Amino acid sequence: MVKYSEDHEWVKLEGDVVTVGITDFAQNELGDIVFVELPEPGTAVSAGGDMATVESFKAASSVYAPLSGEVVEINDTLEADPAQVNTDPMGDGWFVKIKIEDPTALDKLLDEDAYKKLTQ
Repeated sequence: MVKYSEDHEWVKLEGDVVTVGITDFAQNELGDIVFVELPEPGTAVSAGGDMATVESFKAASSVYAPLSGEVVEINDTLEADPAQVNTDPMGDGWFVKIKIEDPTALDKLLDEDAYKKLTQ
């Protein structure tokens, strides 16, 4: 199951851990991504709070945590190859895995149809 935030992050649930990245729409708006700064594993994140930073030739932009929890894994391949966010934003370009505090918080996120309406 994939859900979306209004801030253009996607979330894929696997057990009590979600994989998080930015959507294709977001990476397209940013342009060529040249740098990604991710939190350290063990970092607590709060829904709506800053979680990561992406930089493109256009601008630097914050990536917000769509859910509260603890970062349990980061995609450290993005340090050497941040362009993965552009080429495969919902696959190899994922950012972090978060052990979520409250699984019911997923209900507040958008499904695919609602996200498509948001970006049209």
